[in-house]
Amino acid sequence: MALKIRLARHGSKKRPYYRVVVADARSPRDGRYIDHIGHYNPLLAKTDENRVHIDPEKAKAWLAKGARPTERVARFLGAAGLWEWKHGNNPIKGKPGAKALELIEARKGKEEARKVAEEEAKEAAKEAAAAAKVAAAEAAEAEKAAAAEAKAAPAEEAPAEEAPAEETVAEETPAEATPEAPAEAKPED
Repeated sequence: MALKIRLARHGSKKRPYYRVVVADARSPRDGRYIDHIGHYNPLLAKTDENRVHIDPEKAKAWLAKGARPTERVARFLGAAGLWEWKHGNNPIKGKPGAKALELIEARKGKEEARKVAEEEAKEAAKEAAAAAKVAAAEAAEAEKAAAAEAKAAPAEEAPAEEAPAEETVAEETPAEATPEAPAEAKPED
């Protein structure tokens, strides 16, 4: 008969309490057991002394008879110094799967594209700023040249330029008077 040292669940719903028992490997989890060798209360703090209690003499006796502990009970026995428990080493467990790797690569590609676009935008902004400075400098030079030409030009040209401005004002006045005359005729109908 294959013997197991395992946990048998007791307690109410959502309030687990386990007994550490020696049972036949084929019997149900909470079924008949051969010997009760301790208890485990997961609701207590990990530092609490009453969280796990295993009778060392009974555990040694059953281990000598060939009983094999389950993974959880082997941890408890290892902590008590009754069993040599080795922490499992699964280096693949922490690695992401194929879909996660694809998502990571897609995110990296998007991030690189965003960075390249930002760099291009910064370069374009710098070029535009430089072009604006050049255009502003040329405009300032053109204004200075125009001001210099205006000072150098004879004073007679200035009154000639003012006369056409008066003519345009005279032309606008009759144009405004004509649309008002039909507007007055309509209310009389």
